[in-house]
Amino acid sequence: MGRTGRAVGVVGLGAWQLGADWGTVDEDTALATLQAAVDAGVSLIDTADVYGDGRSERIIGQFLRHNRDVFVATKMGRRVAQVPQAYTMDNFRAWTDRSRTNLGVDTLDLVQLHCPPSTVYSTDAVFDALDTLVAEGRIAHYGMSVETCAEALTAIARPRVATVQIILNLLRLKPVEQVLPAAAQAGVGILARVPLASGILSGRYDESTTFGADDHRTYNRHGEAFDVGETFSGVDYDTALAAVRRLAPLAGPATMAQFALRWILDQPGVSVVIPGARNPEQVRANASAAEVAPLDGDTQRAVSATYDELIRPSVHDRW
Repeated sequence: MGRTGRAVGVVGLGAWQLGADWGTVDEDTALATLQAAVDAGVSLIDTADVYGDGRSERIIGQFLRHNRDVFVATKMGRRVAQVPQAYTMDNFRAWTDRSRTNLGVDTLDLVQLHCPPSTVYSTDAVFDALDTLVAEGRIAHYGMSVETCAEALTAIARPRVATVQIILNLLRLKPVEQVLPAAAQAGVGILARVPLASGILSGRYDESTTFGADDHRTYNRHGEAFDVGETFSGVDYDTALAAVRRLAPLAGPATMAQFALRWILDQPGVSVVIPGARNPEQVRANASAAEVAPLDGDTQRAVSATYDELIRPSVHDRW
């Protein structure tokens, strides 16, 4: 996985759902989900200090007491006002110390800046501070979680950035053009997040689907709480449904979710895809995407054509 030098399974687990913003997941279910992930071959879990204000990290910390071989990627920076001045050495030490406590580890495997203001990626002092965290043994490696392809390319150019996390899915193809090739050339790992576009690429939703008031798919439809690109990949809900219906016949014997994940795994330069899951059944279904046969050229071209016709006009230039 990039400059970490660590090998991980190609399907990981995104643990946002175990913290907040996707409806309630009780602690027993969350722990069972983590166990099911490991049993299914998942070896990387991605979380953040802001998910449930640390709840996701703390639950993972409980799990790590008996499963130390799991690689945990966490993120920091979204618990404060999003201004460049917040990204300081003192804050970095405080944030990573809190995550170390939450996870119950001395050294964090990977810490990613959590979609910071764009100017942060060009601030030398930020990267000097991250290098200091490595030297102090607080973290083993650092990476960047980004919103835009431009931010990703800036991060990849930094010599000690180990990984970049970016939205990549059937509704967000832009990273394939420049980000994945640049990362591969630089030896930077790619974590593909939001791979099912907030679940809509599972094929289980329609015009009558509703989400709870505490679910970001209700309260962030227009970017009211954070970047709208994190919810349904920034695509209008009805347009996304139309795209899914166009793509569904391409899945063949696979489920729509497996097909969507397989497409990501087929993209050169992707290290690991990190679908979220709310229960053991979901995590097992996601992990099985690694067993689906690679997609052929005709299918890849049909995906691109659907994107170009239905999705590209509304999202391609935004992220």
